[in-house]
Amino acid sequence: MFASNSPETGREPWTDAPSAAGGPAPRTGPATETDERRPGGPRRLRRGGTARRADDGPDAAEEETEPVEVRRQLSLAIGGFAALLGVGLVLGAQASAPGHRVPFTIVVLTVQLLFVFAWTMATRPPALAVVIGVGAVAALAVDTVAIRTADARLGPLLYIAFGGVLAAVLGQLVRRVDRVRVTDSLRTTATVVLGVVALATLIVLNRIPAGTQAIAVCLSAAGVALTVARVADAIAAWPRLAPQVPRGALGVVGGAMAGTLVSALLGGYLVTPFTPTRAAIIGLAAAVVAVLADLAVSYAEAGRMMAGEQPSVWAARYVQGPLGGFALAAPVAYLMCRLVL
Repeated sequence: MFASNSPETGREPWTDAPSAAGGPAPRTGPATETDERRPGGPRRLRRGGTARRADDGPDAAEEETEPVEVRRQLSLAIGGFAALLGVGLVLGAQASAPGHRVPFTIVVLTVQLLFVFAWTMATRPPALAVVIGVGAVAALAVDTVAIRTADARLGPLLYIAFGGVLAAVLGQLVRRVDRVRVTDSLRTTATVVLGVVALATLIVLNRIPAGTQAIAVCLSAAGVALTVARVADAIAAWPRLAPQVPRGALGVVGGAMAGTLVSALLGGYLVTPFTPTRAAIIGLAAAVVAVLADLAVSYAEAGRMMAGEQPSVWAARYVQGPLGGFALAAPVAYLMCRLVL
């Protein structure tokens, strides 16, 4: 048995008398802090240096992220470029004839080369010269195959697409500096080559019955959708899809609706097998794909800026969205023409 001790044994009694000079003041009770800490975790700093606690609520978090400014003149310029691009492709398709499709092929080749330049300058993949060279060669090859094959089909174009991606990847593997980033750049390389091949489907579509009219309907819908979406963003980018992306949902939805309306109106003036309903269906598909591709490019550009990457050539960054929209609308036009018409 241990000896029982009093709880006060060995302790000095509390005293109210002040301590000797020079010594610390006695404790008269629990210590109190003038700046009490609130429960809820450590403090964090707000923008500007003021402290913010973890339990300040969602309003404090929203203050940290300010929406980027929408540059109205830039949005209008991009919309104008999309309109000019759509008009050029539609008029080029209308000016072609069964034995005279070289002018339209030149128009498509120009857009393809512009697509290769814009995409590579915006994403800056490893072995930049290799990617640009492979993209240009692939554009010449697919256009030649599309215009000279006996049957208008997409099979030979897919073989060229596979060979172009393989050649670009091998060109990056040869260089030791670019070999480390070859996995990261595979998506960009495939996008460049596949975008070139996708634009070449317009030449194949121009050779089949009702293909020229389908190009007019689908590319008109895509051009109107891209233009209306950018103009709406210049007027009021609302509601914002993301604080870092200067785009609004009103422009995306309104652009798709405007493109569908234009395609339905065109369908009423075209000959059989077109009707306003069929034209609206294929126009809706092309318009939705075009505006979503343009929106995806805006998100990708915002991601690169947030990652701290240096901005590339300004013109390439801004025309990348409309070019990507038309590149995806081209195979959609071919597919919808085969399925609906």
